[in-house]
Formats: sequence, structure tokens, C-alpha cells
Amino acid sequence: MIVITTPTGDIGRQILDRVLGSGEAVRVIARDSSRLPEHVRTQAEVVEGSHADASTIAKALQDADQLFWLVPPADFQDAEPTRSYYLDFTRAAARQAASRGVRMVHVTSLGYGYAGEAGLLSAALGMDELIESTGVEYRALALPFFMENILRQAQPIAQQGVFSMANTADRPLLTVATQDVAAAAAALLLDPTWQGQARIPLVGPDDLSPDAMAEIISETLGRPVRYEQVSLADFQVRLVQHGASPSLARGWSDMVNAQNNGIYDAEPHAAVCATSFRQWCQDVLKPAVQS
Repeated sequence: MIVITTPTGDIGRQILDRVLGSGEAVRVIARDSSRLPEHVRTQAEVVEGSHADASTIAKALQDADQLFWLVPPADFQDAEPTRSYYLDFTRAAARQAASRGVRMVHVTSLGYGYAGEAGLLSAALGMDELIESTGVEYRALALPFFMENILRQAQPIAQQGVFSMANTADRPLLTVATQDVAAAAAALLLDPTWQGQARIPLVGPDDLSPDAMAEIISETLGRPVRYEQVSLADFQVRLVQHGASPSLARGWSDMVNAQNNGIYDAEPHAAVCATSFRQWCQDVLKPAVQS
């Protein structure tokens, strides 16, 4: 039995599509089962509730062999510190998986060993330590910057020819496409042979700065698109203005600051994923901008 969390999320739904046709029994945990596509409700067992809830995760892990684990984004107005959010969300699942002999495949950040504060990324790395401490067998998919983060700016790219972040304009930023993450996770969930605890960095083939990304986006769309760097202070203020709690805004700001200071270089890695930023722009960003 394979248990999948966040089945309607960017990564979870892609994993689910990959494992449903495998012949393995699949169970999903969903807060609202009505949001699941009809083919999922037909082919998978559904446990309704939050996967942070101890009783829900206990029910979902009955007779399970594998668990895909992803902590969903915190509520924008949640005042809880980001580290506490990640640890509190994960604690019951890690303990239950360890006690039941369920192997975990989970999503975390690249950057193990980084010494500074990294906000959301520090929280994810703290989650890794919690999972490891239970003795559960796991594979931690250690990820850099998602290409899909650019997708959130499809509208300003289409209307104004600009996308903006607080990442340093000329500093290379390692990236990965969610489709490659989903492929790696699904392969592990369907593989009964691996044992022990290990981290697997998943990094795309590019080493592009935001300015270089803008050039590729321009070439893909056939019109000028520029990158606009905003200060970390302004970035944090904008998040609060859009409804984020001060704690969450600080967590995001500290994350970007760590990216600017090279957190992804703290952990050994190699380019192992196939999807280039240019290919992703052609296949994903361009249709979104044109729509």
C-alpha cells in the first residue's frame, strides 16, 4: 500500500498520476475529498482529514508500505514560527511510520550543513532531523528553487514584460522542475528494494541567474522580459501587505537571503534531472503566459 499526501498539490498530484497505473494499492490523505478528480476517488482509497493529525495519519498508515510526505504551505496568516509549523506537522507521521515499518519518501530543501538562518529552508532541514531521529527508513528528496515559482508571475510577465523577486539578479540559482521531482518520488515509492536513510539531491541541468532566466523567457516568448530585483526589506513588507503574518514573512525573507548567500552550495550535488529551464519555459510557462 502506497500512501500519498497532498494529492491535489503540484507535486502530489503528479506522483499520484504516476503510481495509479502501477497496479499497487494507493491511499491518499485529503482535507476535502470533493477536490479530488473522479478517477482518483474511483481508483484510490481516500482518508479525509489533515495529515498533521495523529488519528488521521494512524488510519492512513494501516497496512501501508510506503508514504510520500510533503508539508503543505503554512496558512498565510499563521503566526506560528515556521520551524514549529514543520515539526508539529511532521512529528506524528514520522513516529507512526517508524513504529509501523513504513518507509518515507519526503520533500525537503537542498542545503544540508548550511550554518546560517534560512527561514522556511531551515524549518525543512529541521524536519529532516526529526524524521531521521525516529529511525524510520527514508529517502529525502533535497530540492533547490522550483521553476514553478516563476509560473506565479505569469500575469506580470504577460502584461508588463517583467518578473520580480528578491534573489540577487546576477547570482546563479539552482532550479528543478516539479515533474522531475514527481518522477523521482514515484520511482522510489514503487521500488521495494531500498533500505536505510539517505538524502537524494535533485538538481536541474542549469546554473542560471535571474537575469539569465529573463533572457531565456524573452527568447521563448519572442518578446522582451526583464528581471526586477526587489530588496529583502521591500519583499517582506509586500508579503505582509498581501496578508502574510510577520512570522511567515520573515521566514520567506530569511529563505531568500540564504539562497542569495549560497545555501544550495552547502550540500554536495550534481545535475541529475533532465528538464532544463528553457524546456520548462517552452512546455509550461509559455502556455500559461499566452492563456
